[in-house]
Amino acid sequence: MRAQRVVSNIMRAVRVAQFGGPEVMKVESGLPIPEPAENQVLVKVVAAGVNPVDTYIRSGNRAVLPPLPYTPGSDAAGTVEKVGSKVQKYKPGDRVYMCTPSVLGTYGEFTVAEESNLYELHTNLDFKQGATLGIPYFTAYRALFQRARTLPGHTVLIHGASGAVGIAALQFCRQYGMRVLGTAGSAEGLELIKREGAHEAFSHREEGYISKIMDATNGRGVDVIVEMLANVNLQKDLDMLSPGGTVAVVGSRGDIEISPRATMAKETSVVGVMLALTTKAEREAQVAAVHAGMEGGWIKPVVYREYSLEEAPAAHKEVIETKSTLGRIVLVP
Repeated sequence: MRAQRVVSNIMRAVRVAQFGGPEVMKVESGLPIPEPAENQVLVKVVAAGVNPVDTYIRSGNRAVLPPLPYTPGSDAAGTVEKVGSKVQKYKPGDRVYMCTPSVLGTYGEFTVAEESNLYELHTNLDFKQGATLGIPYFTAYRALFQRARTLPGHTVLIHGASGAVGIAALQFCRQYGMRVLGTAGSAEGLELIKREGAHEAFSHREEGYISKIMDATNGRGVDVIVEMLANVNLQKDLDMLSPGGTVAVVGSRGDIEISPRATMAKETSVVGVMLALTTKAEREAQVAAVHAGMEGGWIKPVVYREYSLEEAPAAHKEVIETKSTLGRIVLVP
């Protein structure tokens, strides 16, 4: 007699019942697998990306917070399990990745996303790489092209280039014809960004590194800076810009005092980058660029380390405490 396959209708997921440190994340079993609404897709998660913003939300350090309890995470990759009645683009078994906002967080065995926030994952990438696409690559594209208006031939400095957004920016710059310089805080980080496309790499922990960057541009400065830690670097960035140059602020963990005269002397600009403000047309451009990169084989996300769902607190601690990131951390249910 042939054994029948038993299909469970419950799942495991990380849940947060109160805002606080990494320890507030607990794995719960026996949670019901949600039914997708008419325009939604149920996805079996193979890997979920861990982004710095996940740690800010979990700690309560965010202007808009989800109602408690909630499941963290916005990036993931996996396979379509079930689709809503009005979904036309996807079918069960399709390989997909997603990006914020999601209906249900991604730190679990299943998640639900609106059809419009779900994208095809090319077979050139595995699921762990797919889980690093959404926020990092869409942010890098937005910073470079939609906010800083970077053009072929520009010299670009990626400040903190060994992280997931930095690596994405390096790959875009090399493919789109820019000269790209990168900084990192460790020997491993410097080697990584060289492998990922930096024409030249500099340690931002080394005294005098700004002079070396200026020497690398023959004193002219850089046209665009993608900045991950503006509260530390913004004044230095303004000093390194070429005439008419732009700093695109992707990240900041505090305040900084700068001299406005630094923008006046060379008519430079500082622009903020907020992925949540992306319009529908801008998101379509981001998706198209990422798909072209997957298809062409030049988008290759770097997965630094993987953790289980139970190890989510350790993953968040590493994101917070690491001094020199080396790609993206993922959770594997």
